[in-house]
Amino acid sequence: MVDVKSVANPLFLREEELRQAIEMLFFAYRDFTGGPDEMLAEIGLGRAHHRVIYFVGRNPGITVSELLKILRITKQSLSRVLSHLVEEQYITQTQGERDRRQRLLTLTQKGVDLERRLTADQRERIADAFRKAGADAVQGFKLVLHGIIDEPDRERFDVSGGSGHLPAVRVGGKR
Repeated sequence: MVDVKSVANPLFLREEELRQAIEMLFFAYRDFTGGPDEMLAEIGLGRAHHRVIYFVGRNPGITVSELLKILRITKQSLSRVLSHLVEEQYITQTQGERDRRQRLLTLTQKGVDLERRLTADQRERIADAFRKAGADAVQGFKLVLHGIIDEPDRERFDVSGGSGHLPAVRVGGKR
C-alpha cells in the first residue's frame, strides 16, 4: 500500500503522469457509465436522464432550482429531460408548501427501481476497486477527486477520513 501522505516525489507531477491520469479518468468514466448507458438506451433514456434520476433519488423533495445548481445545465435542457421523466412516471412534481412556485421532485417507485438498477453495477465496480486498493488508497482517491471538484461544491463532501460522504448532497446550505 502506498502511503498517500508521504508522497513527496515531484515526479508524479511530470507531464506524462498527468496525461496518464487524464486518460485513465476518460477510460474509467467510459466503463463506469457503460452498463447504465445500455440499460437507459433500452428504454429510450440517456445520461442526462440518469443524472436527474440519481440526484432526485439522493435528495427527495429537491427543488428544480437546486437541481439546476447541481447539474449546471440550462432550464431548457432540464425541462426537456424532466418533462420526459414525469411523463414516463419516473418522477413526480409537487408544489412547495411554503412557496407554491417551487416544484419539488421525488422519484416514483418506478424511478426508485430504475435508479437502483442503474446504480447497482456502478456500486459494485467502485466497491471492488476500493476493496482491491485498500483504505489508504481509497482515502487518497477521495482527496484527489475532492481536489478536482470546483471549490463551491467541495463542501458537499467530508473527506476527513470518516465515511467520506455527507448523508446527501447539500443544497441551499441545508442538509
